[in-house]
Amino acid sequence: MSPPTVDKFLQEIARILQEKNGIQLEEYLKYEPPLPALYNQIVSEVKQVYLPSSQENLERKCKSFIPEYEEGEDGGSRASFISFMVKYFAFLRDVDVVNLVETHDQLKALLNQAILALGSSVGVIILPTVVSLSRTLARLAIGLDKRPDLTEHLTRRQSTVEGEEAVERVTLVESSANVIREAFKKCLSERGGNASGLNNSGKPDGRRVGIYVTANLCLKLFFHCKKLRSAEQIFGNIYQQSPPLGRFPASQRVTFLYYLGRYLFANSHFYRAQIALQAAYDQCHGRCINQRRLILNYLITSNIILGRFPASELFARPEAAGLIEKFEPIRTAIVKGDLAAFRRCTDIDSAHAEWFISKRILLQISNRCEIFVWRSLARRTFMISGTQGDAINKRAPTLALQDMLTLARFLESKQLKLSNGLPMPNGLVNGNVDAAHSHMNLESPGYVDPDLADAVEDQPPLLPTMDIVESIIASLIEQDLLHGFLSHSSHRFAITGAKNAVPLKVGFPPIWDVVSAKADKEVPGWVREEKKAPDLAGFGPGMVVNLSGARPAGAAAG
Repeated sequence: MSPPTVDKFLQEIARILQEKNGIQLEEYLKYEPPLPALYNQIVSEVKQVYLPSSQENLERKCKSFIPEYEEGEDGGSRASFISFMVKYFAFLRDVDVVNLVETHDQLKALLNQAILALGSSVGVIILPTVVSLSRTLARLAIGLDKRPDLTEHLTRRQSTVEGEEAVERVTLVESSANVIREAFKKCLSERGGNASGLNNSGKPDGRRVGIYVTANLCLKLFFHCKKLRSAEQIFGNIYQQSPPLGRFPASQRVTFLYYLGRYLFANSHFYRAQIALQAAYDQCHGRCINQRRLILNYLITSNIILGRFPASELFARPEAAGLIEKFEPIRTAIVKGDLAAFRRCTDIDSAHAEWFISKRILLQISNRCEIFVWRSLARRTFMISGTQGDAINKRAPTLALQDMLTLARFLESKQLKLSNGLPMPNGLVNGNVDAAHSHMNLESPGYVDPDLADAVEDQPPLLPTMDIVESIIASLIEQDLLHGFLSHSSHRFAITGAKNAVPLKVGFPPIWDVVSAKADKEVPGWVREEKKAPDLAGFGPGMVVNLSGARPAGAAAG
């Protein structure tokens, strides 16, 4: 006897395919518990009639309602979709949601088959279903990753298979991302429609509508398992083949720009990161407090690293609640040139260090912003004891580096809490900045391998020296953060170009102005609107100019 509920269900699926209604197909193909009563009846019938050993009968049943070949000019094979339906019924029959790892594997296999159907004639119709399955798989993978007690046997199994070979282990999250990436590739490689990838109304055409929603799911998983190299491939593929980002829904734009900004931030492209993050923040709806806060964590950090500090009005916004306590002490230390306060704020034992480390922004702040603290110290020293110069006698405004050194040593001594005149570790070893130890616990001697205990000599770190101060000033000049020159013989920094201007403004230009003037405004990975055709009256990149009739330089007109 033919199962009536399954027959009726397949009849509806055939009708949906005929109407090409992808949204309704996704609504019909339910798979997450709790299932409605009708679907429980389907499961019961499949278990009774179509056992695991009778897959061929189930396939024949599907083919009896869904023709293997679609009729008409746009017709094509539906074999992959029929295989997906067989896989769907088998999933409903065999899944045991109590065993989450097994459920993950079954769901991944179901998504794999759906992706194969995505490349067939029913690709656009099944796309919403592929997106739904991808979201569920991503959520389940991240949930399992937070339960190592459920997945530790997978790690042991993979280690046994690899043996002694040095093979990078593919985690459960990464394997899920790799499956979803296949859906992304299918969407990105759509060849139908216009070459621009847009239809007549300016919207993404065909499977291209799924480019960013699948890309964002991949990026979420890759960032979760810290596989930024795989994320880089996503950005590169989109930059080469995707329609403009602005033609996609706001939620997809904001999510993509957030991950792009984080990727650029992780690779120390802070100016480009703040461009992407600022665009994500501006386009994120005001009611999405949690999303705006995620963006703001990295947007504020990027701007601080670039020398631009957040306004007090920003901290008053709901999404910025609690951030002023974390960032304001750092800003104050940088502005005042307070080395001691800056080191306390960025130390791994500071009050907010755990939060900064969890966001992966502590090292960037401590390594990139310390030079700004030294610049502010030089500026304050100039304001206190610097000579303002004499335009009549052509004497440039100068800063005595000895005065700056005195302040620096005082601040370092304050931080190091000198005991019996001996400095404690501060990252300055034998006159060199030791970045690897600049944030070690000052109270502990540090780890020394027992085998090398006798070979290591105790060398108490030194306070700043004139050589260190001169090297810092020279670095600031090289970066255009100071305008002038350094005199090693007299140990002075001289400001140039201040004849008819305020020396402080000339010698210490705003950091943001300097950085933004030198930065590249192009953001790789972000496909913007197509540029207009260049004006033929001028020259531009990519233009072909016919020089067959050109005269040699200096030749008179014939």
